[in-house]
Amino acid sequence: MTPLSIPKPDFLADSEFEMFEDSVARFLDTHASPETVQSWREGGIVPRSFWEKAAEAGLLGLSTSTEYGGVGGDFRHEVILMEQIGRRGIEGWDVTLHNAIVAPYIETYGTEEQKQRWLPKIASGEYITAIAMTEPGAGSDLQGVKTTAKKEGNQYTINGSKTFITNGQNANLVAVVAKTDPALGAKGISIVMVETDDAQGFERGRNLDKIGRDCADTSELFFNDVRVPTSNLLGPEEGKGFFQLMEKLPQERLILAVQAAAAMEYILRITVDYVRERKAFGKAVIDFQNTQFKLAEYKTQATIAKVFVNHCVSLHIKGELDSATASMAKYWVSDALWEVVDGCLQLHGGYGYMSEYPIAQAFKDARINRIYGGTNEIMKLLIARTL
Repeated sequence: MTPLSIPKPDFLADSEFEMFEDSVARFLDTHASPETVQSWREGGIVPRSFWEKAAEAGLLGLSTSTEYGGVGGDFRHEVILMEQIGRRGIEGWDVTLHNAIVAPYIETYGTEEQKQRWLPKIASGEYITAIAMTEPGAGSDLQGVKTTAKKEGNQYTINGSKTFITNGQNANLVAVVAKTDPALGAKGISIVMVETDDAQGFERGRNLDKIGRDCADTSELFFNDVRVPTSNLLGPEEGKGFFQLMEKLPQERLILAVQAAAAMEYILRITVDYVRERKAFGKAVIDFQNTQFKLAEYKTQATIAKVFVNHCVSLHIKGELDSATASMAKYWVSDALWEVVDGCLQLHGGYGYMSEYPIAQAFKDARINRIYGGTNEIMKLLIARTL
């Protein structure tokens, strides 16, 4: 299924992971066929019914401890899931945000009561999660968030708006980044969990119309005097939100690199298939030297990306992945993805510009990788600070 010739990394050299990979592949081939994914794109959302099927298959709460209702896997299982999704060109089912970003915030920083309260519902699919960081006037500058959570007795009153929120239409458990003390800057930022089903004053804005990732429900969220109990503050004390976010960002950026590397494998595979079949001037397009040279370049880039990503995953498993290295992976692999998808679209000729061809969708989907999770320019600033 992959055009790359890279042996399994040592961290996946166990039959358990091979069996899990096979089970994920079967699940996706059965329940996320190209026709099904196209229907999601047309609807602008992955339906909750699919999330429920994923929960039944043991794909939600994948790296959450069994004592909290999870599957009890680790980041390696998340990597396998990400790769299987990416190698099929499925962009927009943001299960990894649910499993490997929001759930770890709760398991790492939450109180015992919070873990028991929320994690089982995340694993069962009763709750779909989102993290609400970005605002109309604050993206990578997290200290610039304007949303506030004012403590009043045993409640917080939340006011503010968020945008570009992944899983925004489906989510009914949202980790809201807010200022609990605006006077303290970064030290006044906290994460407050909002269960949206019964939250008065909570409103979902429109499902945003993007140029790619069509089946991802990316949305605006509004908080108008939304009251939640103080027990919804993530962790035992206020002002820890910025630290929590910074500590978890390397994993988030590594996730984006893993996804981009998998997307490169998918793009290379569908392009090789196309140029073998497509004829021009009486021979297959792959028989032209220019095609061969270009594909050689793209396979090399995809190989370098995959090897580097595997190295970063290995570091992360050992607890040794630093922010700068994660930033290198996020920026370089996403830049390489963009070069590869642009070049592969060119090899499709005019058909590459037609939406019915998978390469056109992959082209649209790839562009956001250089922006979300922190723009690549921000990544370079973080790397430069280590020089």
